[in-house]
Amino acid sequence: MTTIIQNTPLYPSQLLSLATSHPRPRTCRHSLLMIGSISALLFSSAAVHATDYLVKNQAEYKKIEKKLQADDLVVLANGDWPDFKLTFKGQGTKAKPIRLQAQEAGKVRLIGQSNLRLSGQYLEVKGLVFQQGYSPTGEVISFRTSSEDLAFHSRVTEVVVDEYSNPDRLESDHWVVLYGQHNRFDHSYLAGKRNVGVTLAVRLNSPSSQQNYHQIDHNYFGYRPVLGSNGGETIRIGTSQYSMSDSLTDISNNVFEHCDGEVEIISVKSGKNRIRGNLFLESRGTLTLRHGNGNIVDSNVFLGNNVPHTGGIRVINRDQVITNNYLENLTGSGFGSGFAIMNGVPNSPINRYHPVVNARIEHNSFINVAHLEFAAGKDQERSVAPTASRFAHNLIANTQPTPALKVLDDISGIQFENNLTFQLTGDPSPLQQSASKGLTLSRAANGLTYPADQQTVGVPAHLNVISKAQVGPSWFEKKSPDIAFASGKTLVVDHSAGALAQAIQQANDGDVLQLAAGEYQVESILSIDKTLTIRAAKVGTVTLFPARTSLFEIANGGSLQLVGLVLSGARAPDAAGSALIRTQKWGMYMNYRLLLDQVSVQQLNINHSFHVFDAGARSFASLIDIRHSKFQQITGDVLRLNKETDDLGVYNAEYVMLQHNQFTNIEGAVATVYRGGTDESTFGPHFYMAHNTLQQVGLGKRNRSNASVFLLGAQDIQITGNQWQQAAGVVIQNPVGVPKISLSANIFADTPAPLLSAVEMLPAVATNHSSSSAAAAL
Repeated sequence: MTTIIQNTPLYPSQLLSLATSHPRPRTCRHSLLMIGSISALLFSSAAVHATDYLVKNQAEYKKIEKKLQADDLVVLANGDWPDFKLTFKGQGTKAKPIRLQAQEAGKVRLIGQSNLRLSGQYLEVKGLVFQQGYSPTGEVISFRTSSEDLAFHSRVTEVVVDEYSNPDRLESDHWVVLYGQHNRFDHSYLAGKRNVGVTLAVRLNSPSSQQNYHQIDHNYFGYRPVLGSNGGETIRIGTSQYSMSDSLTDISNNVFEHCDGEVEIISVKSGKNRIRGNLFLESRGTLTLRHGNGNIVDSNVFLGNNVPHTGGIRVINRDQVITNNYLENLTGSGFGSGFAIMNGVPNSPINRYHPVVNARIEHNSFINVAHLEFAAGKDQERSVAPTASRFAHNLIANTQPTPALKVLDDISGIQFENNLTFQLTGDPSPLQQSASKGLTLSRAANGLTYPADQQTVGVPAHLNVISKAQVGPSWFEKKSPDIAFASGKTLVVDHSAGALAQAIQQANDGDVLQLAAGEYQVESILSIDKTLTIRAAKVGTVTLFPARTSLFEIANGGSLQLVGLVLSGARAPDAAGSALIRTQKWGMYMNYRLLLDQVSVQQLNINHSFHVFDAGARSFASLIDIRHSKFQQITGDVLRLNKETDDLGVYNAEYVMLQHNQFTNIEGAVATVYRGGTDESTFGPHFYMAHNTLQQVGLGKRNRSNASVFLLGAQDIQITGNQWQQAAGVVIQNPVGVPKISLSANIFADTPAPLLSAVEMLPAVATNHSSSSAAAAL
């Protein structure tokens, strides 16, 4: 006997007992009263659909997938579905779509190598979770099943794609790709994409996918870690090849939080799209109108909270409209500025920079935005300034001493009208007529700042700020990107054999392993796949002796903080090229952190080229921070961050910080950082070195860099207050873009002066001092 279920169940927890995998006759109709009280609780209207299927495994789904017709419902039973290549096809109607959904919200997980492809008309997918794996194809969720079979008038809602990344960080794939026309992706959660490829893409590669009117709304785009490479956009609409086509895609009422993949958070590469009502929270990069004309950017809110590299809107091409946007506490500069209107290329090829013509920038509020750049990117190629454009009724207000306005070319082609400024710094000439010394600012109920008695400039009072609670599936937690060190329990570890290895295995993320005083003979390489702090109960009373070629190996999911330990290579095996700490050798697609504080590293001289830390290819550190530590008697390098030598703009670490350390008798370099190529889509590497002493560093015959510090392609370099004595010099080579480089208050005794190639130095470089007779003048 077949049980009939009426109406459209949202997430029927009783469906296992109410439905079978056998279809009921399409002509059968029953009233709500025949179902009884259970169905009355589940369903809210008396409409009837044709056939319900409860599917318990992939074999059952295969039996019914080609039978689906308008008004059918497919329910996937609760549980994990490994390696499920889910194809959903059919011809529904507006009144009677074909639906596929989870039995219960969040309890159907597609794991392993799974994906979803849909094509046809009026299809709806709801409630699936993708975790613990990655797509076997280039797309996790695709609105097509083949290049000819696309989806139209279809919807994917309340889905989760969580940490579903390919283990090869430079193997590209996309999580959601929209083809066809009139499709909607909404109320979903996408976070933790760690490999190359756009999180969500709209494709225009055929006439059937152009002028598509897609709707992307009420989604939570969570943390997209720094990729250290091009290809880390969160959303891209179109590509340069089809950028002269109109997409007519609507991106509205989404939240973008910590979307830090690269300089473009949203990359618009098509025409006549609307980006409206979105919230950008502490996201590095900008909403970039990269290609295409006639786009509208309206009523978005950008809150940087002074996080580094947080940006706003970058304008390129013709007929762009930027209105009613609110931007506050954004620190980004250059292409990542709070606001940048670009210079263009004369007769630009389709993939370069078309000049800005007829841009309308009105009623926007810029509050404590560190950089607003006009004619940004001016160089020999980008030589055409904006024309026939209007910048009017905007509020630019600073309460912090930041250089807000930067004019890089002739901007007479921009009409400035009825703008209001407060404490404007930088080059105020375009807005001089609109300065206001007595402006009073106050924060309104919507959390935004407005000028008192000035309702004709800036964003309107009624601007709505979407909240995190209003986006994504309500049943899935919006997680933080990183687990803080020392946020868990403290576990005391003694120096008995194997105790440390066992404690690492049993610890949880955020825990602290506190080592009792004594010597620890470590017989195995200790794999770190969680966030751990290992510290001495008292600084200097704990010594670790590795008996293998490495002491610690940072694996996926791992971050390591060492405090107060002595690390000695005296008992290490005689194997050249050892590394006290390293990353796993392959598959390192999750960013990690490495922190050393009050650590003493010594006697890494049992063989040649014994390094302190060696980063593997494709590994990426969001932070390496070493402070108040001592390094001595080392035959290799201290930090080796030089494995990405294919010159594609890829590199191994975002922030490298060395503060208040002593380096003595180091045959290799203190740091070797490499970022080759000319790509401009990333912010790093950042290298900060302050108040360190280096004595007899970098003079070993196997030191190929012939430097104590070797930096190639770093974008932000600050070296200040350090002392070199009888050491190799600092070498900075071949930077890309416009790097920020400052060398100040350093002393180079019997050490060559810094060697800088093709670098525009900040004035601070002149404050260094060299006492070496062989040093070249700075």
